[in-house]
Amino acid sequence: MTEPGGRPRLPAMSDVARIAGVSHQTVSRVLNDHPSVRPQTRERVLEAIAELGYRRNSAARALVTRRTGTIGIICIGLPYFGPTSTLIAVEEAARHAGYFVSVATLAEIDAAHVSRAVEHFLSQAVEGIIVIAPQDDVRDALVPFAAQVPLVMIAAEPSPGFAYQTMSVDQELGARLATRHLLDLGHRDIVHLAGPLGWVDARARVAGWHAELAAAGIDSGDPIAGDWSPDRGYEVGRQLAREGVPDAVFATNDQVALGLLRAFAEGGVAVPRDVSVVGFDDMLESAHFLPPLTTIRQGFEELGGRCITMLIAAIGGAELDPTPIPPRLIVRASTGPAR
Repeated sequence: MTEPGGRPRLPAMSDVARIAGVSHQTVSRVLNDHPSVRPQTRERVLEAIAELGYRRNSAARALVTRRTGTIGIICIGLPYFGPTSTLIAVEEAARHAGYFVSVATLAEIDAAHVSRAVEHFLSQAVEGIIVIAPQDDVRDALVPFAAQVPLVMIAAEPSPGFAYQTMSVDQELGARLATRHLLDLGHRDIVHLAGPLGWVDARARVAGWHAELAAAGIDSGDPIAGDWSPDRGYEVGRQLAREGVPDAVFATNDQVALGLLRAFAEGGVAVPRDVSVVGFDDMLESAHFLPPLTTIRQGFEELGGRCITMLIAAIGGAELDPTPIPPRLIVRASTGPAR
């Protein structure tokens, strides 16, 4: 297609309508997936779009509708499996829902960096924001912005004063499932190697471990302090191999469990004969650890979809469903009967 003077021009919605033999409004309904369009008409419009290579002009649409069709995502700038998997799932779900995504990663987790990220998104006129950084400083920093834009945080605790919405996989239930599995195998001395307790999810996993042991009449004591890294798992594993292993270890995530397994193997501790090990997340590699790791599977794809559904509901002022997503226990060879 050319403009006067021979310059090429991009196809417009009117060109699609002309080739498909329909009105401009019908093309708009097809683009917005409106249910009132007949299947045969929809097919003709889609064929015309493909033939012309038409792409809708988002800037022009925003001027007309006063909606940008964009959501912001704030996430931590660290390569942790859970947040990274969640980011991928949220971005895919947003795309399927017809939204563009703008991502801001936080090099530092503090109120100043969170505030700058939110203000950046507000300047872009995003329709809502999803936050994948379930830490106390981030939660507190979001509260002042809750009245300005719909906010959904992926976290296992409600926001302070319920200022914004939260959605999560049920972290406490996952920890209870892991602990109950070990109890059912006859283990009683079940140690928890925790994540950093400034993280909401890590605290929820500690709470689930405590609660399940308490329900079995067992005093859990305190968890072992840790982080999300295999280095910390390896360090603790070496210490336990030297000083004596418990019946079982519930690790806060699969990466920590990986460090434990290596330390136990080097220290001559057989898993699961001498000690059972359970992780959390079900990383793709977990089935190939030595031995393959029993773990808790988080449904990241469902989490991404539920977050987008919740944010769209918040944007439209509809009723919200904050029910957490139940995780699943995946049993593999790293757990066995009590010795």
